Amino acid sequence: MEETIAGPQAAQIPKQRGESLQDTAVRYAEERHWDVFAGTWLEAVEGVPRCSCGDAACAVPGAHPAREDWATQATGSATVARRMWAKQPTASILLPTGRTFDAIDVPETAGFLALARMERMELTLGPVTCTPDRRMQFFVLPGAAVKIPDLVRRLGWPPASLDLVALGEGMYVAAPPTRYGSRGAVQWACRPTPANRWLPDAEELISPLAYACGRER
Repeated sequence: MEETIAGPQAAQIPKQRGESLQDTAVRYAEERHWDVFAGTWLEAVEGVPRCSCGDAACAVPGAHPAREDWATQATGSATVARRMWAKQPTASILLPTGRTFDAIDVPETAGFLALARMERMELTLGPVTCTPDRRMQFFVLPGAAVKIPDLVRRLGWPPASLDLVALGEGMYVAAPPTRYGSRGAVQWACRPTPANRWLPDAEELISPLAYACGRER
């Protein structure tokens, strides 16, 4: 079953229902060959969802690594992933970047504007997430984190002037349907499909993304 929600630019974001976090994590490992690891989870404290890390002021409750060695725990094995979530069925699903993909992180409004331009340009897109803290993350080939500053400069923008961040080695993204406290769940703006298994290079998407972020300044 799928549900759509309205976003900026009247975009529709499919939202999956009825699949456990464990099944979803296993599917990411099996079908997309993405490494996955189990992060923190939400616990009800006096009826209020709190992060399992114990920090009442946690910035991303239930959606960050639960241990410092998370990078070595990330696995592409469906069997190991199933075992991870069997231990903690409500753990968030986190995907390390810098391995099978990097991610370009931009504000949600800029992301929807860029998506509209990309469709008009008939660009091939990879998966794109939309997070409860109003960010969008565009999956691209690994290596983007190194290329992005120079690519942005070539377009005439000082990299520090744009709210555009490349997530590469040593970083991660939260995957749907991970929840951020009471703010909602991560969802797909462009869900993974057989058609977008082959990811675009950062160079293919940087122009519309930089333009959209420039409009947001």
